[in-house]
Amino acid sequence: MQYNQTIITPKGLAVHIRNGVASDGSAVLENFDLTHAETDYLLSYPDENHFDAEQESRYLEKKETSPNEIELIAFVDGKVAGTAGIDAIGAQYKVAHRAEFGVSILKEYWGLGIGRALMEACIHCAKTAGYAQLELDVVAENARAISMYQMAGFVEYGRNPKGFRSRNAGFQELISMRLEL
Repeated sequence: MQYNQTIITPKGLAVHIRNGVASDGSAVLENFDLTHAETDYLLSYPDENHFDAEQESRYLEKKETSPNEIELIAFVDGKVAGTAGIDAIGAQYKVAHRAEFGVSILKEYWGLGIGRALMEACIHCAKTAGYAQLELDVVAENARAISMYQMAGFVEYGRNPKGFRSRNAGFQELISMRLEL
């Protein structure tokens, strides 16, 4: 799946969003490790990442050629500020209408509209791919993310009180949200 657009955020920041390609492997891997060290709201910790730059490049290449999945990169002044993506829940008929969404932004870029821009790009890509539903899980304490998702039309459909086990905070409640496309 292909995507390539430059947007101006409400804060006046120019953000170039495009699908990741193999040559982005090292920069995306570095961004992954940084973002996952800066917050306790993401699925994994940097030391749990077993990809090297070559594996990340192959992953991005696979997404670039996929008809229904994508990994997007947000660049600010040539620097990777964040990533987001959509992944198919499965290929079986009963779940082929569903995709999962995830996003991460470097802390220095929080609150500038980059997460919203990546989310909107992923929603566009999910619609283009023919999905009927986009899903995500969010840590219940992550009020800013929840607000952003709700403003986009995501609705809560369940909670898991022990969804994450944080090294820092113990158990974290996860809220499951969905968006009809």
